[in-house]
Amino acid sequence: MKFNFATILAGVLAATPLAAQSVDDFPTKAMTYIIPFNAGGESDVSARFQQSEWEAVTGQQVVIQYQPGAGGAQAWSQLNSLPGDGYTIMGINMPHTVLQPLAGSVGYATEDLTPVHYFHYTPNAVIVRKDSEFETLEQLIEYAKANPGMATFAGSGSNSANHLASVQLNDAADIVTTYVPFTGTGPSITAILGGQTTAGFNYATSGVAQGDEIRILAVASEERMPAFPDVPTFKELGYDIVGGAYRGVAVPASASEELRQKISDIVSEINSQPGFVEKMESGGFVLTDVGYADMDAFVAERTEEYTEGAKALGIIE
Repeated sequence: MKFNFATILAGVLAATPLAAQSVDDFPTKAMTYIIPFNAGGESDVSARFQQSEWEAVTGQQVVIQYQPGAGGAQAWSQLNSLPGDGYTIMGINMPHTVLQPLAGSVGYATEDLTPVHYFHYTPNAVIVRKDSEFETLEQLIEYAKANPGMATFAGSGSNSANHLASVQLNDAADIVTTYVPFTGTGPSITAILGGQTTAGFNYATSGVAQGDEIRILAVASEERMPAFPDVPTFKELGYDIVGGAYRGVAVPASASEELRQKISDIVSEINSQPGFVEKMESGGFVLTDVGYADMDAFVAERTEEYTEGAKALGIIE
């Protein structure tokens, strides 16, 4: 269900004044969870997994709504115009919210946003179709060394986590490959399956969705993933590549420190629910638990990393 921000803003008039609310009792009514993308992607799937646990943890429901556009920028640029009473939260992604402002004017700056918890990431992965001649990452790298620029990698958009990973592999393996951006995970997987590209840099979650139709050669996680116990990490293969798309929850800047911490605590508690853990890990997600108290340091570290990546991508000098 899509919505417009005027609808939410109109609700402010009927809301209980923030000063009269007890953060200890929060929430006392249903919450709205805005996903800045279309339904069906990783942001939506993980939010749906959270939704099934939300009422058990808080006693209240959370209603998911969609505000797609401009790779998430349309929603993020309007986040701070929403009421800061804690009843409207928004999905937030990195590296999107670092790379987008670096690439040009998108209506917000990274520092304008207020993430309160990053609860998972989807590791990058090198993927080939099931009948590919390449059975290992080393075979693909050897081909790329012998044929500079001829190995093509489909990925989910320019200036994305997938794009960054392709640059990292080029640097780590001393190869030259060609990154081919698509408009999302679905189209890039279609290109891989159709043989339009040699391989793909995508998210490991695609391995769950596509099953036996693809072969994963390596994943950019710290350790092997429960969903793919036979797939090596890049680090195992000698390449110091760890990362993907981090996803979390943000609030308007007007939300109080107490509400920010409270919402972070809710997300953290959901992260510990056995049913949620099983769904996420089976789906190819890697759980993290970066709470509000650690947020400034986490964002600063990621921003430094992605800014260096932006230089490699040619976004900035």
